[in-house]
Amino acid sequence: MLRKTRIVLSVLLFGLITFYFLDFAEILPNKFHVLAHIQFVPALMSLSIFILVALIAITLIFGRIYCSVICPMGVFQDLVNWISKRTAKKKKRFRYSPAKNILRWTVLAVTILTFLCGFTALLGFLDPYSAFGRMVTNVFKPVYMSGNNLLESIVSRFDNYTFYQVDASLLSISSFIIGLVTFLLIGFLAWKHGRTWCNTMCPVGTLLGFLSRYSFFKIRIDENKCTHCMICGTKCKASCIDSKNQRIDYSRCVDCFDCLGSCKEKALVYSLPSAALKKHTDEKASASDTSKRRFLIAGLTTASAATEVMAQTKAAIATAAGQKSDKRQTPITPPGSISLAHFQANCTSCHLCVSKCPSHVLKPSFMEYGLQGIMQPTVSFEKGFCNFGCTVCGEVCPNGAIKPLTVEQKHLTQIGQVVFIIENCIVYTDGTSCGACSEHCPTQALSMVPYKDGLTIPHVNTDICVGCGGCEYICPSRPFRAVHIEGHKVQQEAHPFVEKEQEKIKVDDFGF
Repeated sequence: MLRKTRIVLSVLLFGLITFYFLDFAEILPNKFHVLAHIQFVPALMSLSIFILVALIAITLIFGRIYCSVICPMGVFQDLVNWISKRTAKKKKRFRYSPAKNILRWTVLAVTILTFLCGFTALLGFLDPYSAFGRMVTNVFKPVYMSGNNLLESIVSRFDNYTFYQVDASLLSISSFIIGLVTFLLIGFLAWKHGRTWCNTMCPVGTLLGFLSRYSFFKIRIDENKCTHCMICGTKCKASCIDSKNQRIDYSRCVDCFDCLGSCKEKALVYSLPSAALKKHTDEKASASDTSKRRFLIAGLTTASAATEVMAQTKAAIATAAGQKSDKRQTPITPPGSISLAHFQANCTSCHLCVSKCPSHVLKPSFMEYGLQGIMQPTVSFEKGFCNFGCTVCGEVCPNGAIKPLTVEQKHLTQIGQVVFIIENCIVYTDGTSCGACSEHCPTQALSMVPYKDGLTIPHVNTDICVGCGGCEYICPSRPFRAVHIEGHKVQQEAHPFVEKEQEKIKVDDFGF
């Protein structure tokens, strides 16, 4: 029953977390973001004391239940391992291996040290929840949305419009490569060796493993019943049961309970210490294997080179056309992130905000923030603009990197300011009327003023601009836009705007 209960709970949580990332149709309400808040690193980053105390208490009482039930990356590895067992030609068996303590504690120490120094990129890469979120958002979601589009094309032929077409393109090449490498690396280790990633590279696994050594409930070996058959060790995907010496490395045991039903002698029990069972203390494993695991972030160099070539080509075209560059000098962070420094110090790149953004203006960064902020979300207006009344990113962020805002607060939060480049404007270059930027500005920070020959040209009032990007998104000027948003290192408070009533125009005849 312990194993069955663990499987039911883990599958339920894993399914809900995964679908919440994939759910573009908003079938699940935003209240399900609580599933992200109960993850260990997000709770730590947002200083959710109650959740942290609860997770630590659960570990000290029951062991690493978090790793086997709550953590989606842990359940993902179990799922891969389950598939490998069902598809393998030979019966898959595990065996005991000594703990690689030097590697585990080195990774944890370096992660903590870099985090305290303000470099959160390493924690973001190794945090199991954030890594799973990037994997689902950048690898699985495009496939899921492509499947939706395929279904729409099929059922629409039968006058069934349950499905609708959505944008299934990749958010960025770099984020796709990193998500794919994460999927292949951790998936391969799970396929071959079970929970190797959890007990070597995962800093959360190492920390909770230390606490689980002192848990009250443990899987214990009754030496009087044990016959040293070693069957339990072949079922242990954490490779932590030394059947020969009747020892269990509790720092690596993830409480999957797969071993309990395998023992025909009933020598394994999950219980409190008792007189009938000999109480063992953990022994430090010898660090014979001192070599460090290395893994490569494939494709980043290639992607960087391709981006540079495209940028140079774009600049050459602009120079020939007499236009000025619209390159953003300061990247834009999501509304409610307070400042660039606060955002970088608290974001672990789980990409939940990227997945749930209804206007698709959040995308994973590459080098916009520098190496420290690689993969952290940035605001881009290539495919849309930040909806004036939307506060989803702050609601779902589990780390506190994006503070929740009310709609009223959002209306006065200035994430950047509009910049107008007259040399790029088609009113200036082509002598034709436009006004698209003014029409799409919700605060009237852009207004049209008389220019010449009966034309009007944009005029900027940066005080009431909130940086929503409506003007940048809609601007027809190419290759460089005439208006773009320049980010703030510290988000400002915009002046309240008063919506002007447009004068009614009396038309005697047709208006065209």
